[in-house]
Amino acid sequence: MASTRPNQTISNFKTAMSGGGARPNLFEVEIATLPGGISWDAADFKFLCKAAQLPGQTIGAIEVPFRGRTFKVAGDRSIDPWAVTIINDEDFKYRNAFESWTELIAKLDTNIGATSPDAYMKSAKVYQLGRGSRTSSTDNTGSENVVLKEYEFIDIFPTSVSPIDLSYDSSGAIEEFTVEFQVQNIKVTGAGGANA
Repeated sequence: MASTRPNQTISNFKTAMSGGGARPNLFEVEIATLPGGISWDAADFKFLCKAAQLPGQTIGAIEVPFRGRTFKVAGDRSIDPWAVTIINDEDFKYRNAFESWTELIAKLDTNIGATSPDAYMKSAKVYQLGRGSRTSSTDNTGSENVVLKEYEFIDIFPTSVSPIDLSYDSSGAIEEFTVEFQVQNIKVTGAGGANA
């Protein structure tokens, strides 16, 4: 028996596209402090953190054999490593800060480092911002961006600080580097306008 589906129009699509769609360039990353008294300028970091990610998650599958077949059940949930890309300023203040953080975890010359997780783990937040001062705004009034989604990354620590490539061929470019963190937990702490 043949079946049909209704034809969809661009107007239907427009109605479904709430707020014109979330934009990947409207975000803010906040790391309030670093461990061990490492010097940190949280206010400027919001500007120089060029790229980040909303958290990726994986639920593993456990395969249980049964009479020549495989029955799959849900396994443990894990959080993917989280990465941020930072624009390097001439003071190297953020490069120095992340190098100091990794030095706190494990010194290069002796491999001695902090062993208590409270001594080297911190938290961070990522705010996905909207284009207006409220969700699905119909005008351009207001001086703030609505927070569409807010993630808190709990008990993070850096496991990789990327190299900065130097080259005579790189005229017209500004240095940047990436830091990859391990994440113990994530928490959605707010989403959208008055609910944030």
